[in-house]
Amino acid sequence: MLHGWRETTIAVDLELEPRSDEILRAIAGLKNELHLNVELAAPHHFVPKLPGWRDRSVFVEQAGKLAILHYDLYSQALSKIERGHAQDLTDARQMVRTGLVEAQRLLELFGDIEGQVYRYPAIDPPSFRRAVEAFVAETTSRAAPQPQGSTEVS
Repeated sequence: MLHGWRETTIAVDLELEPRSDEILRAIAGLKNELHLNVELAAPHHFVPKLPGWRDRSVFVEQAGKLAILHYDLYSQALSKIERGHAQDLTDARQMVRTGLVEAQRLLELFGDIEGQVYRYPAIDPPSFRRAVEAFVAETTSRAAPQPQGSTEVS
């Protein structure tokens, strides 16, 4: 929503550092008021943490002592690819289209965590690799410019 990809959402995933009863109580009230599903979830609950994820987390806003950041977009993209839901894949494609995520770098970062995927029993490592490679191939081929004077044949 912050990037204008869609007008609304029905779910917000949060990672709190540190967890605070005061914030959790406030969230409980806000989720009902805003009619949102709020989950205490982060990409590392679905896929291994990527090296350097904290440094790539994107600052959004400071509200008093509260700093709001987007969790590393590469981590988000990989967790969305792993889940494979249509909206998740659309979001991941938008991350690449808008330049927030570079497809080849995504594949490199996947390589950095591939050996840790066994820690997530719900993930089939070969299927996950195929999904990431297919995503990178798809988004890379769409971004490739056509040579002058050529026509694309389908």
